[in-house]
Amino acid sequence: MSEKKAIIIGAGPAGLTAAYELAIRTGMQPIVLEMSQWMGGISRTVNHNGNRIDIGGHRFFSKSDRVMDWWLSMMPLEASVSGSFAITYQNRQQELTAEGGGPDPETEDRVMLVRSRKSRIYFNRSFFDYPVTLNLNTVRNLGLVRMMKIGFSYLWRVVFPIRPETNLESFFINRFGRELYRTFFESYTEKVWGVRCQDISAEWGAQRIKGLSITRTLLHLFKKLLPKRRDIRQKDVETSLIEQFLYPKLGPGQMWETVADRVRRAGGEIRTGWRVTRLHTDGDRVTGVTARHMETGEDMTLQADLVFSTMAIKDLVAGLDGPVPDDVQQVASGLMYRDFITVGLLLRDLKIRNRNGSRIDDNWIYIQEPDVKVGRLQVFNNWSPYMVKDPQHTWIGLEYFCNEGDELWSRSDQDLARLGVEELDRIGIIRQEDVLDHVVIRMPKTYPAYFGAYAQFDVVRAFLDRFDNLYLVGRNGMHRYNNQDHSMLTAMTAVDNIVAGRTDKSNVWSVNTEQEYHEEK
Repeated sequence: MSEKKAIIIGAGPAGLTAAYELAIRTGMQPIVLEMSQWMGGISRTVNHNGNRIDIGGHRFFSKSDRVMDWWLSMMPLEASVSGSFAITYQNRQQELTAEGGGPDPETEDRVMLVRSRKSRIYFNRSFFDYPVTLNLNTVRNLGLVRMMKIGFSYLWRVVFPIRPETNLESFFINRFGRELYRTFFESYTEKVWGVRCQDISAEWGAQRIKGLSITRTLLHLFKKLLPKRRDIRQKDVETSLIEQFLYPKLGPGQMWETVADRVRRAGGEIRTGWRVTRLHTDGDRVTGVTARHMETGEDMTLQADLVFSTMAIKDLVAGLDGPVPDDVQQVASGLMYRDFITVGLLLRDLKIRNRNGSRIDDNWIYIQEPDVKVGRLQVFNNWSPYMVKDPQHTWIGLEYFCNEGDELWSRSDQDLARLGVEELDRIGIIRQEDVLDHVVIRMPKTYPAYFGAYAQFDVVRAFLDRFDNLYLVGRNGMHRYNNQDHSMLTAMTAVDNIVAGRTDKSNVWSVNTEQEYHEEK
């Protein structure tokens, strides 16, 4: 295959994984076309004045041994903790010891940290455990009467579940009861997606929170009383409940910059600033692509033996130069997305503190206050202390969900920064006078939506699957709300098929639907 070329659209986790796997396993030359100048897609790291931002928060945790092994082959585990964990990959146990083990993050950058996970909910100007736990703090914050309503509401739905479970509202109510759904799920989910839960497919719940329920949360609390296994796999723990995860020293983009270097060393190319505008077809094959340079407007056409696409499916279908059935065009053009804004704020300190006066240790906080637009808050110091130029300062990210072109998206950076500062000050999290710096980052098409034309998505999938050398991988490439490990697995599985000579793509589409691991959020 040494003379064959694979065009890969997009340098996110799926695209770069595909490029690396093709280069080392097939001998094909991968050529990655990336619209931006950065590696990692929404998993990139933004460096603003020496302070780094993780867009959306990326825990490096997977119940796939293959993915965990792959990550650590790129970036080794830090020495300071490597002796504390027995890690099992692909039926072999590897004892990592500090002696001759991983690098010291104080002196080396290419290193994976082991981080503690903590998330909480901020609601009614109070903190709640995430997921909500039936403890004294919850009872105190909600009151005994509401807690009793939550309990009876949940038991009622255990006995009388809603059938059929057709939308996200019924999905939530069946697992948590109507009272808890209305308290913690309804307004926040509608803030994220901009539509009612009744209008979102239940498939979103199956994709993201299949394994989470009140019963699972209580079982997890019981297991915490038992002796702990020092194993970062945590395969017996629901993903929303994991207590530790891996994280690159300088943020998620560091992983994908490392992978990009490996791709180049293996003979691949990565061309940045090129947006694919056309896919050329001949019958059931894609023969090449045309891309336009984002700055110069120059067009470039490349021939291809294989094409891996991570671009938005609505753009992919619109770019096909062959005949496309009317129903496929209609469904593809009706696919919808939710867009994302991060407002980074550098602070002297947060107003909220731990009880002992120290900085809070949350990775992120879900802001479920209905009187503000901000949806989630990250504390980057707690993802990695090396993300912050001056560790005496607190570096946070405010996350806003919107639609590209709407009123929020169209505000100036200065207006968005003012909005974020005012909202966090109003709900008691920061003081306006403590803000030292800010930055605003917009990310279009961050979340493929499970509404709009999504109910007819199989029409588009069946049409695109007939192109035998076209592989759809990743979040936007498959219009599926995957995490980066699932996106990577779709690319790995597609390359497996190429190596094995398999033409059926059903196993690529089954990633994160039939496997053990489902990401909960």
